[in-house]
Amino acid sequence: MTLDIYPTVTLPPVAVVIPTLRREMSLNRALKSLFRQDAAADLIAEIVVVDNSPEGSAREAVENLATTSPAPLIYVHEPRPGVATARNAGVNAVTRSDYIAFLDDDEEAPPGWLAALTRTHLALGADVTFGPVRGVAAVKASQKAYIEGFFSRTGPETSGLLEDSVFGCGNSILTRATTLQGPAPFDPAADLTGGEDDRLFTALKARGARFAWAADAFVYEHAPAHRACLAYTFKRALGYGQSPSQICARRRDWVGVGGWMLVGAAQASLYGVIAAGLWALRRPARFHYADRALRGLGKVLWFSVLTFYGVPGAERSATRARDA
Repeated sequence: MTLDIYPTVTLPPVAVVIPTLRREMSLNRALKSLFRQDAAADLIAEIVVVDNSPEGSAREAVENLATTSPAPLIYVHEPRPGVATARNAGVNAVTRSDYIAFLDDDEEAPPGWLAALTRTHLALGADVTFGPVRGVAAVKASQKAYIEGFFSRTGPETSGLLEDSVFGCGNSILTRATTLQGPAPFDPAADLTGGEDDRLFTALKARGARFAWAADAFVYEHAPAHRACLAYTFKRALGYGQSPSQICARRRDWVGVGGWMLVGAAQASLYGVIAAGLWALRRPARFHYADRALRGLGKVLWFSVLTFYGVPGAERSATRARDA
């Protein structure tokens, strides 16, 4: 199929991979949003759902939707818990496309999403293309801007190649031949902590891969109550901050680790003081500065392992959900 905005770009069918772990309700929403994609029967080669729960909790939900799917809906049970292992299982299950898009199970794609993402990817000759994410959370007014912003992803106002920035795997499309080589392109060492996409994209960037931004290919990310809270976002901010120091540590670049630790100490000190002052004044910006301070602290405390994924993370999330 060809879209008028890029009349010379013919869009091939794309495989969509959705890893999931004990989120049947949000998985239903994500899948149904794919079924509503423009020209879904032509544009979607297959949908691969990777169930990462040991008990296979998503099987029934996937089987119930299979008859209404506009493309083959494939259920893959990967009982070994971990976000990287789940993504690898999804990639290995794809057989019908040279292009793989990733949609997280808590994301919802508007009807034009996949066409816009693929169109930009091909028109710019990119290896990896990202799209915006708009966070959605039911929280009190004083925290809404920060919480929804935390679960959002913003980038340039117009589509184009990215010089330095790379983003996460959710809402992205990758050319399989140049980015997803071998049986485990995502590092299983990041199974419980996350950051598997950072590791892959950092390695691809070092090899000269082309990254792009599709400004009109946005999705919504629905944050559940047990994640749409300061306890989760602040811990996650600390984890995000650890990434550059940990990447250097894996390379045994101890000079780089030391440099990032110095940067982190400065950020934690500066933003921590600002956050404390704003907290005393009850200003809304206090959450943003506390977040920045924690990201700085993460660069210093890079050796502390924080788990967000896999069965342990899911069990803690389930407990918080019941409490909420």
